[in-house]
Amino acid sequence: MTPQSLPAESNCQTILLVDDDLTGLTLTSEVLRRHGYRVVAVDSGFAAVDCAAHDPAPNLVLLDIEMPVMDGFDVLRNLRAVPATADIPIIFLTGRDDGVTEARCMALGAVDYIAKPAQPAALLAHVRARLRAAHVLAQLRGQSARLENSATGRIDAADRAQSVVVSLMTSLVESRDHETGAHLLRTQTYVRLLANELKSQPLHAALLTEHYMTLLVHAAALHDIGKVGIPDRVLNKPGKFDAEELAVMRTHCAIGARILEQTALRGEPESEFLAIAWQLARWHHERWDGAGYPDGLRGGAIPLSARIMAVADVFDALVSRRPYKKPMSCEGARELILAESGRQFDAGVVGAFERQFAAMSAIAGCHNAGTPPASIKNTRITP
Repeated sequence: MTPQSLPAESNCQTILLVDDDLTGLTLTSEVLRRHGYRVVAVDSGFAAVDCAAHDPAPNLVLLDIEMPVMDGFDVLRNLRAVPATADIPIIFLTGRDDGVTEARCMALGAVDYIAKPAQPAALLAHVRARLRAAHVLAQLRGQSARLENSATGRIDAADRAQSVVVSLMTSLVESRDHETGAHLLRTQTYVRLLANELKSQPLHAALLTEHYMTLLVHAAALHDIGKVGIPDRVLNKPGKFDAEELAVMRTHCAIGARILEQTALRGEPESEFLAIAWQLARWHHERWDGAGYPDGLRGGAIPLSARIMAVADVFDALVSRRPYKKPMSCEGARELILAESGRQFDAGVVGAFERQFAAMSAIAGCHNAGTPPASIKNTRITP
């Protein structure tokens, strides 16, 4: 099929639509075009890979899974393997409506998953959110390039870190989870308290310098950045996750790590700030006993940064109100965290938490009239 598109417009974003169902291809194209998008529509995986490689590249790909010869998974792998197309956001638009397939798509690098038939309003909302997030990331890469090329490019690391944090937080807060912004600000403060407490211990004194802790606190704001890649129906579900939804939600750790890899500041052997942020995004749900995810790290194999983040993250989740639960009392959360010392959490970090409990409770603004503790495994906190 010959690609179909509107005449190029300087201010018009291009969407590559890939589907071997010609009826669906036509209807979806019309919806997008009516709302000002330039659409390139093709009916095969081979044509999609070819079109994406031509300049100008599309701003977004809407991709079906079940197509002959080259299916959607193959298309995604091909696009991710080539530097020119590796960063194009890909949304799967497919007739498969199951969590296993959705989790596989997200793990392979898709940014969203929409089941057919999609209502026009819902489709457009997903498209706008993904294009907005991609725009922020593009601005961030441009900012990084300007820093590299400037005569004073070796600016203070903390200033660079703050700039990255603001850009990524804006993308996350504006596009997805309404609870996340306040959660990030509180957990940054908890991380500072815990790190300050731990730096007096000989075991951690060499690592927890003031410079490192400044970067760690900034990086804490990025631990949940991967949630921008979780579909709305899962991220904002008001009730308990089923097994398939839980599998999808847990991909946010790998998604976050991948986002930070893609936005790494180039021109340096290594960015210390982004290295710490990557650790937090990927490993803040690892457990001291090795039963966490995504990599099943155990004990000291989990970086101290992620072990601190784990306690701060769980405490805030427990004492915060969510659509699916009432807030737990601070004392109830304390009991749960102490009970998981040496199992879910590093005992040393739990000790620091206990010594800073009063300060953390004051920041949380919680009281002892919340729901009573049960167990962490039976208490839904956003995983």
